[in-house]
Amino acid sequence: MGSVSLKIGDGSARFRRASLCSSAVNLLMLFSVITTNLFALYAFTYSPKDHQTYRLLHHTQKNISLISEQVALILREIDSSQKKLAQMEKELLGYESIDLSNPNIANELKVFLQHHSLPLGKDSKTGITEMVASVGHSCEKSAGLLSQYMNYKVSGPCPDDWSLAQKLILRGCEPLPRRRCFAKAVPKVGLDPFPISLWKPVSDKIVSWSGLGCKKFECLNAKKLSRDCVGCFDLVNGSENERFVKARSKNDFLIDDVLALGSGGIRIGFDIGGGSGTFAARMAERNVTVITNTLNIEAPFNEFIAARGLFPLFLSLDHTFPFYDNVFDLVHAASGLDVGGKPEKFEFLMFDIDRILRAGGLLWLDNFYCSDDEKKRDLTRLIERFGYKKLKWVVGEKADTAGAGKLEIYLSAVLQKPVRV
Repeated sequence: MGSVSLKIGDGSARFRRASLCSSAVNLLMLFSVITTNLFALYAFTYSPKDHQTYRLLHHTQKNISLISEQVALILREIDSSQKKLAQMEKELLGYESIDLSNPNIANELKVFLQHHSLPLGKDSKTGITEMVASVGHSCEKSAGLLSQYMNYKVSGPCPDDWSLAQKLILRGCEPLPRRRCFAKAVPKVGLDPFPISLWKPVSDKIVSWSGLGCKKFECLNAKKLSRDCVGCFDLVNGSENERFVKARSKNDFLIDDVLALGSGGIRIGFDIGGGSGTFAARMAERNVTVITNTLNIEAPFNEFIAARGLFPLFLSLDHTFPFYDNVFDLVHAASGLDVGGKPEKFEFLMFDIDRILRAGGLLWLDNFYCSDDEKKRDLTRLIERFGYKKLKWVVGEKADTAGAGKLEIYLSAVLQKPVRV
């Protein structure tokens, strides 16, 4: 009957459907069957010496029959309860299949989700017999938006709905289903060659502004989009071109100092919540390839990063990183690493970061915002569980960027992943 298990840190949160009672039930069934058969055998083979003994035996057989009926009734109730519990688990966790019989489901979604048998039958290497589409389990909770996303003309232009796609992703509907339409193309006129592109201003005309409040980078530079992106699209006049090469506080580590700590050299890296891609640009100047993970929250981050000649990854932090184990020399993360919610959610993220970082690789926490001392202690305890070596560790305070004069706690650290056996 099994169990559904969610691994959380060193402990487990388990939904046990029948594992706790199945053994007792099986023993009860076995005992009932054996007892009934023994009494039946006794009844057919025993010759009673008097009428009173026969009546007693007949009465005992009736009692056994009643017990067997009661046992069968109990087993049916247990089976019914198990099915109800399984349904409750599905509703609680969101693991519910999309009902393709619903008339409101877009036809293209039905086509995509159909199982497609392999033309040559079973594959001898993988053992699979059909291709199954991959869609996030939480998509069922946003079936209406998903159908809207999949409502288009096949082989025609896709609707200009990237903001709808992002809304689905932020609701946990990830990965999204593929579509059979042509994405809107924005002419990329005037792109500069690499590496000149790293620090040349990006034209307003080569990105899509649909679904956004601002329609120019000048408008975005006047906003605080996040703790790590204040004027981050101004590559000439702002402070963005000084990041990682000029320290503004003790929490700001210089990029060359961190690279010098790398064991075996730093060649490829991953930047989580990398804003406009400046960290990747500085690393590119040092012949290090960095992939920048970001969404387009209030700004065209992905197109801007690509215009600089860098590699953007449009992915939420709720999704498993699409990389193999132990491949990155360095993972860089700032306050964008804070996913909020329950501590277990952050633990899952940290374990995934540890998975993709090679032994001896560096985890660079860059001005990670700690809302209070308790959060700093929780983060410290979590890091200590991984056994990372602290190469740099600085806790500092800064005035809040909102100008209220309140001091905020920030942690900056360079940590080295240990070799585990």
